[in-house]
Amino acid sequence: MAQRAKIMPKELPFNINIQEPRWDQSTFEGRAKHFFMVTDPRNVLLFSETLDEAKKIVQNYRSRIVTPGLTEDQLWRAKYIYDSAFHPDTGEKMILIGRMSAQVPMNMTITGCMLTFYRTTPAVVFWQWVNQSFNAIVNYTNRSGDAPITPSQLGTAYVSATTGAVITALGLKYFTKHLPSLVSRFVPFAAVAAANCINIPLMRQRELQFGIPITDQNGERLAESTKAAQQAIAQVVISRIGMAVPAMAIPPLIMNSLEKRAFLKRRPWLNAPLQVGLVGLCLVFATPLCCALFPQKSSMRVSRLEPEVQALVRAKSRDIELVYFNKGL
Repeated sequence: MAQRAKIMPKELPFNINIQEPRWDQSTFEGRAKHFFMVTDPRNVLLFSETLDEAKKIVQNYRSRIVTPGLTEDQLWRAKYIYDSAFHPDTGEKMILIGRMSAQVPMNMTITGCMLTFYRTTPAVVFWQWVNQSFNAIVNYTNRSGDAPITPSQLGTAYVSATTGAVITALGLKYFTKHLPSLVSRFVPFAAVAAANCINIPLMRQRELQFGIPITDQNGERLAESTKAAQQAIAQVVISRIGMAVPAMAIPPLIMNSLEKRAFLKRRPWLNAPLQVGLVGLCLVFATPLCCALFPQKSSMRVSRLEPEVQALVRAKSRDIELVYFNKGL
């Protein structure tokens, strides 16, 4: 009986564009699928060896070297592991708690505690400080471009955002002390929204001063633009505030109702775990969906750039109508 020939696995072709996300980023649905992968909290648990292996697979493929036996699904999985841990512009491994995959577990803990311990001034100050310390790390880690930030700029952004958040929280706490308790529960959200408007622009002030890299549709670097930086930072601020809305608006409504019931009155120790769990449930969906509000590879018409940058772009090609840039996260 003739021996059956072994069927060798088909070698992966080189036409898979892993420079871009797997799904169409011109649609909200495609961006949402992409960010559900990028913000997957399970990626936080991956060991350095797994991250480095994913980096090796991605870099090898970009150099037209295919890992033996690699499938397309495995390639995309490696790409998303790589994207979850390495900065898209610098290629550096990002600080663990600054990665987007750490957003849900970190934010659910901090936000849950902010919503639980909002009644006393020391608690308000402490949790706003913790939140802004975390935000400073996230904003620094996910800044756009490859521009360095100085320690003084980092310190200014951190102190300003923390001060702004604490003043907003304490001020609103004072003005709402005679209002229904439900109103007071929304004070942390107002403080977080105010702090985002301060922290993100200050943390990325170098981009506002010197611009961020802009490219053509093929990724060729054309120049640096402050107008692009302004658009990028505005989009990130809107996304961050939107991300906080469900997590800081829905749990207070539920907890305000639960705390009036005998079950929670007899078990007050359940308050914080319930808050954290509710916030986490909201963030699992709010984080990727709000990241998806704007394309990661954002675009701008050449006519909206600074005149001197328009001239640089036109000098390279008069046919370019749109330029592209990484907006950051």
